[in-house]
Amino acid sequence: MARITVIGGTGYAGEHIVREAAQRGHEVTSLSRSEPTEPVDGVRYTTGSVLDEATVDSAAQGADVVVATVSPRGDMAGQVRPAYARLADRAAAHGVRLAVVGGAGSLKVSEDGPRVVDGPDFPDAFKAEALEFTDILADLQDAPEGLDWFYLSPPAVFGSYAPGEKTGTYRTGGDVLLADDEGSSFISGADFATALVDELENPTHRRRRFTVAS
Repeated sequence: MARITVIGGTGYAGEHIVREAAQRGHEVTSLSRSEPTEPVDGVRYTTGSVLDEATVDSAAQGADVVVATVSPRGDMAGQVRPAYARLADRAAAHGVRLAVVGGAGSLKVSEDGPRVVDGPDFPDAFKAEALEFTDILADLQDAPEGLDWFYLSPPAVFGSYAPGEKTGTYRTGGDVLLADDEGSSFISGADFATALVDELENPTHRRRRFTVAS
């Protein structure tokens, strides 16, 4: 059993991760600015912001793993990257593994192709968010060796607008966007959480980014 703190644990990805980790018997703390709409039995819920340094230090100090699931959008735009840099520093200081749920924009469309965010069809409304997630990944890749981290990019379609169902299966890739033979790039919230908690329990992507899809 691991002590897992999920920052943003009441959001879409965070809620699924909290639920999956708790169901597997881990000691889970959810840290979020909002209260849960459907609390999970056995989970400790606390309120706070990743922008607060004392909150970040407390989250790292009391965990084996910290999972960061905050998106740099809305009032958080431009603030997540420096907050994650502080979180990475505290995780390294306390010997805590850091898991970051990132975006799909930094993935390549093919091995030799451009990044997803650089494609002509990528929505302008989401470019700033995708580029901040890209910078967060670069920061982790440049982090000192003492930081144990991984960065999990979802496929192109991932969110509350397309929740899908839990199948218990998923495919794993590296830096290239995963899609099926029909061009669909999707994973349900539950299967994404399964993939992330699998990595927590059986680490195979230390100091690396990977991606998953159905």
